[in-house]
Amino acid sequence: MSMMKEFKEFAMKGNLVDMAIAFVMGAAFGKVVSGFIDGIVMPLVGKLVAGVDFASLKYVLSQAQMDASGKVIAAEASIKYGEFITIIINFILVAFVMFIIIKAMNKMKKKQEAAPMTPAPPTEDQTLLREIRDLLKK
Repeated sequence: MSMMKEFKEFAMKGNLVDMAIAFVMGAAFGKVVSGFIDGIVMPLVGKLVAGVDFASLKYVLSQAQMDASGKVIAAEASIKYGEFITIIINFILVAFVMFIIIKAMNKMKKKQEAAPMTPAPPTEDQTLLREIRDLLKK
């Protein structure tokens, strides 16, 4: 079997394709959540805590250094903890939504499993074997 044929079989397996689709959907979902957090949630949180803009929160380790003409010699070194807070809120929201989705899926799965299954009627072979068994008992 050629390597290309093996690779094609590997790449076209159902689980691999499903996983690739899940990654694409996850990335898109992440962008939606980031947009929601950055555009709606964080401004509301900032408003609640006296108008703080979380994106601009940082601890400056060293100021930017400029020469006499105004050209930057050394960039500012800072710890941007406001962005970190935003990312933590983003993570918590994504984790909560995934928890809700998985909980709903598990609930639906339990309902399907709990549905009583009626036994299938015996096949013709099974009926014949039962008759033979009953005759042998006599």
